[in-house]
Amino acid sequence: MKIFKNALSTLFLGCLLFQIGCGPANRSLVIALKPDKDPEKMIQERKTVAAYLTPLLKRPVEIIVPLSSAVIMEGFTNKTIDLAYLSSTEMCKAIDLKIATVLLVGELNGKTSYSSYWLTLKEKPYIQIQDLAGKKVAFSSKTSTSGYIIPYQDLIQRGLITQKEDPEKFFGKSNAWYGTGYVSAVERVLSGDAEAAAVSDYVFDQNKHLSEAQKQSLKILQKQGPVPTHTIAIRSSLSEADQKQILEALETFNNPENEELRNKVFTSKLVRTNPDSHLKSIREALQSLPQS
Repeated sequence: MKIFKNALSTLFLGCLLFQIGCGPANRSLVIALKPDKDPEKMIQERKTVAAYLTPLLKRPVEIIVPLSSAVIMEGFTNKTIDLAYLSSTEMCKAIDLKIATVLLVGELNGKTSYSSYWLTLKEKPYIQIQDLAGKKVAFSSKTSTSGYIIPYQDLIQRGLITQKEDPEKFFGKSNAWYGTGYVSAVERVLSGDAEAAAVSDYVFDQNKHLSEAQKQSLKILQKQGPVPTHTIAIRSSLSEADQKQILEALETFNNPENEELRNKVFTSKLVRTNPDSHLKSIREALQSLPQS
């Protein structure tokens, strides 16, 4: 009987070790993308990226598009999400929660930063942000790096508000509106419900978010920054071996034959960098925000 019990214990331990050692390799690698454009286009892109990465990583790859960063944070915590394309603000939160680290960051025209724009209608007389005192404006959202946090920091740097002060101290009571993304903010300007919108530069400079007709109606009132580029975040609890394999696989998106797909999904070249240096400016900006 003792021999039988020992045999059962050995068998159980062997099965457990097999599950621990082999399970993650067989489980799908789950990558979360941001829902920042036409959902129908993203469906095809998700399929293409999954089909490309699956043989490289020797495991199934699943691409999901959560509706909020909170879902991504929860996924990192409960180990149902392995990688995510995050803004620098969201990346700071994931690092502070110790659930993810920076794997790669975007590089645009040789830089790992971009600009934030205030956009207004072409026919408006405004020539500087000071002209918007007491005027209705639209921020992309309260969590948007380039559509709120960096423009807010710029208002402080120009002496128009003080740290922790509500933007309405400058724009006027009930004159600061917060949207659900870049397009929602720009639409407020186009409809006449706001005099200016705070967005990322690529909303205006590229053909990803607005139609040509919409862009023709707008002008850049002011730019501010720098804004750290988006990051590829990787779950901290993944093994070093897994992280290395995933890093090497994602870097192949920089190969010439993959550039078109890479730019559709991740906007730009993916590069390694020092996470602390990359996130320094946004961390400073976050410390200035009013308490929500």
